This record gives sequence, C-alpha cells and structure tokens, in this order.
Amino acid sequence: MSLQGTPLSPRQTITVILAGGRGKRLEGLTERYSKPGLDFGGQFKIIDFTLSNCVNSGFRRVMVLTQYNAHSLLEHLQLGWSFLSARLNEFVHAYPAEQRSGLESWYLGTADAVFKNLQNIMAHSPRNILVLAGDHVYLMDYKVFLQDHLATEADLSIACVEVPRAEAKAYGVLQVDEKDRIVGFVEKPKDPPCIPGKPDRALASMGIYFFNAGFLYDQLKRDASDLGSSHDFGRDLIPYVVGKGARVMAHRFEQSCVHSAPGAAYWRDVGTLDSFWDANMDLTCARPPMDIYDEAWPVLTNMEQLPPTKLIHSELESSSTNHESVVGIGCVVEGARILGSLLSNRVQIHAHSRVEETVVLPDVDIGEGSRLRRAILARGCRIPRGLVVGEDPREDARRFIVTPEGITLITPKLLQRNMG
Repeated sequence: MSLQGTPLSPRQTITVILAGGRGKRLEGLTERYSKPGLDFGGQFKIIDFTLSNCVNSGFRRVMVLTQYNAHSLLEHLQLGWSFLSARLNEFVHAYPAEQRSGLESWYLGTADAVFKNLQNIMAHSPRNILVLAGDHVYLMDYKVFLQDHLATEADLSIACVEVPRAEAKAYGVLQVDEKDRIVGFVEKPKDPPCIPGKPDRALASMGIYFFNAGFLYDQLKRDASDLGSSHDFGRDLIPYVVGKGARVMAHRFEQSCVHSAPGAAYWRDVGTLDSFWDANMDLTCARPPMDIYDEAWPVLTNMEQLPPTKLIHSELESSSTNHESVVGIGCVVEGARILGSLLSNRVQIHAHSRVEETVVLPDVDIGEGSRLRRAILARGCRIPRGLVVGEDPREDARRFIVTPEGITLITPKLLQRNMG
C-alpha cells in the first residue's frame, strides 16, 4: 500500500521555516542580510542546511516565512530553490511579512508568524505541520522525527539535544519524565534545570517542532487572542500547552541526525560571532563533525558559474590547532600562506600575505603583505596592504569588533570608518 495518503507520508506534511531572524548578536554581518541568508561554509547560505534536510527527507512542500533584510534571501530562494516539481505539488515558497486588513504588518513572534499564514497552510489540508528554524546548521532526517511523533501519539513533538548546562541559558530547556514526555519547559532560564543524573547537562530545544495540524490551529488561534502573550512558541505557546497537560513529547536528535562519525549529533545555533566562527572552522577539520561531502545527503545551494580556484606560488598549511583549509571556487591566491582557514567563493589574496584561522566570506580582496589571524572578514571587504590583525588585541578592538573569544570581525563599514 502506498504511504502517500497516510499520516506517515511526508506529503501529508506542510513544512514552515521561520527565516525572519535579524541576528543582532552577529553585529555587522547582518547589517544587510538576514541571519538565515548569511554566507556559510564557503559556498552555502545558512538556510541551505534546513532546506537540504527537507528535500533529502522527502518534505517538499515548504513555506519560508521571511521578514528582516529579506531581499537577498528571496533572491537566493528564487535562484537556488525553484527546482521542485509543481506537477507533483512540490514547492519552496517564500511568504514575506505583509500588511493585511486588521493585522499588523510585521510578525510579532514565531507563533504569530505562523498564525498570520494559517490560511496559506490550511489551503493544503495537511495532517502534520513541521516548524523549523532557518538559522541552524545541522543534518537531520525529518522522516525519522515524523515516525517518532506519530508512534508516541503526541499533539506536539519537540526535537532536543543535550548541551552543557552553562550554555543552556540561551535555549528553551525541557524537563522530561521517564518516557520522554515533556513535563516542564522554560525559555532561556537563568538557572537551567539539569538532566536527572547529569548535573552538568541540560536538554535544549532545537526550535524544531512537529504538530498535529488541528492541535496547532487551535493553539495559534487561542494564543492570538491572548493580549498578554508575546506570541512566541518558546515563551508562550509551548509552556502553555505543557502546563495544560497536552501530550508533548521530546524527540532526541541522536535518533534522526545524519551521522558524520559514530555517535556524532552535530547541531549549531550560529547566533553569535564566536559560534559562527567556530562552526565554519569545524568544516576545516580533516574529519569534520558534520560531513558536507556525503553524496547520500547533499547540501544543496545556488551554484555560481565561476572559474576554478588558482594557487600561484602559495602554500596551504595546517594551523597550530591542526585545522586544514577550505577554499571555495573562483579564488586567486598569489604568493600567500593560508593556514587553517576557510575561504569562500571569489576571494583574492595578494603576495606575501598570511591568513591563519580566519573565515573569509565571498568577494573579499586581501592586500599585499597583510597578516590576519583569528578573524571573520565580511562579504565585500577590501583589506588594505600591510594590515595586521590578531597580534595586538587592543589595537584590534580600537578599529574593529573583538569577541569574548578573541575573534576579530572586519566589515567594509568598519574598514571605511577606521582605515580611511
């Protein structure tokens, strides 16, 4: 019997990707781009990982809700994600925030964003609704998540991952019973509850939810009428339904993650400059914790038509931390040393330069004799000849932005302001 008409079929699910995030903690990187639309990993956008998971899992009816700095993201979706078959009712459609009669123009929160697109969702008559964040980096088979959601007869299932308790303050934190039913949920707690028997670990929400369609419709309508709500899934809707005794289940990410190594369950919220640098640098490891080279689970994107990379009397070396280098297409590296760095597409590096443990985003030109260490170079930077970064923290902080982990962010605006 075909699964097309059963709840287990991905075709009975509408996927909603929340992609309106501003990403304030990413400073100048998101001045012109939304967080999901940021360059990542050499040739991708952050949202490509979520969209690739959808396509690879068979969830091919996808609504992307956009808001902040949406133009470049909308262009990327149009150029890179319009290949699905309309004849098979497959699509990736963008739904920007818009003015409607009697409604505010902007999405007020994550639940409000979905509520304001409720008619669009209901038009497809789904049995299940998968709600995803568009700004996380991970590989996951959503079919396994759907199977678990249906097997537990949950109203709502929340994907979760173990994190150090000290880091859990940045996430929604779950408390579960012995059958993984969620009995408590608190958003970004100052004192996160630990996992029983693991005092230094907490169970964090990944911002990935499977809802029974009717249950979600009822809860969104109820939340929309609540004048005291901020209309957010983590702050309002989920704590409410847990408190009212709804059947809300935890789904452990290790069940559905696409492994790059035995026991690996790689998921990153790249919401800060330090985490953005860390996640990019993870890809430069000889055996990265997330395998983007797995042909059975490809990460798809809009591929630019660029010439091959050219290395002229240059060296690619391991860094002192044993990171290798990743070099995108269309790069020209002439007489330079590259140590444990990630170069995106269309990067030009001139003679006698040294680039170490640095993430270079697309369309960057690094001038002759520059020395750059532990930095992020934003898209479009033109690094002047002889610039030195990463050797004098005080001088770096005077001119640029330096993170708590000592990563220096350089943007075209900061260069223009401080380098004349």
